[in-house]
Amino acid sequence: MSENKTVTAPAEEPKVRYGRRTSVKKIGQKSLWEKLFKRKKKKGSEEEDIADAVASTTTDLFDDDFEKAAVYCDNVVKIYKTEDVEVIALQGLDLRIDPGEIVAIIGNSGSGKSTLMNIIGGLDKQTAGMVYVTGNNMAKMTEAQIVQYKRKEVGFVWQNNARNLIPYLSALENVQIPMIIANRKERKARAKMLLDMVGLSHRYKSKLNQLSGGEQQRVAIAIALANQPKILLADEPTGAVDNKTADMIFDLFRRINKEMGVTIIIVTHDRTIARKVDRVVNIRDGRISSELLRQDAYEEELKRIAENRIVGLEESHVEYAAVDRLGRMQIPADIMKEIGLLGKGNVSLNVEGEKLVITVPEEGQKKKKGS
Repeated sequence: MSENKTVTAPAEEPKVRYGRRTSVKKIGQKSLWEKLFKRKKKKGSEEEDIADAVASTTTDLFDDDFEKAAVYCDNVVKIYKTEDVEVIALQGLDLRIDPGEIVAIIGNSGSGKSTLMNIIGGLDKQTAGMVYVTGNNMAKMTEAQIVQYKRKEVGFVWQNNARNLIPYLSALENVQIPMIIANRKERKARAKMLLDMVGLSHRYKSKLNQLSGGEQQRVAIAIALANQPKILLADEPTGAVDNKTADMIFDLFRRINKEMGVTIIIVTHDRTIARKVDRVVNIRDGRISSELLRQDAYEEELKRIAENRIVGLEESHVEYAAVDRLGRMQIPADIMKEIGLLGKGNVSLNVEGEKLVITVPEEGQKKKKGS
């Protein structure tokens, strides 16, 4: 009798988040590809050369409505070079985030999550692939356009409060700074409204050294929302606060998401955040490895907490493996260990109805026993 061990994917069809590709649409006499990468500057300019080089690395198969996405990444690669070494931070990453979502991007140190956030935020550019954010092709944007993008389209909340706040200004003055730079009117009234929203109406005149860590983060959130961005990027926003304050900050993010419709992307290594968001994207080795999706409303989670009826993530969320546009999939380490695949290089794949069956060859099992 065969000793093969198998792992079977669930029969239910998961909600597809990325990896969907369709043929190129025609728009008049131009293809979607030509529309996306059409030239606006003189040929030979530095921006145009970079855009052409990046464009040549992307696939010509996109989601029909990719321009409507808040964030759309296709085959994104980022390589950091030094004199002696190259580090590949992102290795063909595909990701789609729709407007109004609140998403956590989770990964260990060096997984590529911060690199991805920097590219989405306009702080860095990809080496290859396509990144399309709020209607902007990031590879084609000039430095002047990137500056305007960071002022108006995206807001940042950093873990290090020194990057969020100017210490010698009051909370009210700090919130007004982005609006002064953007030449907005009625700055003071909006700054007060935002501080009221984050629960700091009593801290208008307080400076950095007069605020607790949680209060500083809430001021930072108000600053990030000053110019009404479409996307809020938060880098480890609860890394320096206690659990109670962290819960308060995440509740605030959900309120902002619900009332203002802002797309919120939280980058963290803290996996307990899954309880606070509806969608968690796991990054491993520069690619999306899996995704956790909430199975019931967040209000149900709050109700269980109030009743002291805490359930495991396996009951509130379902985890799906991510399959990229080339058919690559990362098998979770615990499953690899369970079926004896760790340290082995080959498996057989079979389709049984709507199920994909992964089988470790018998020879591999014998080697495992003899080791």
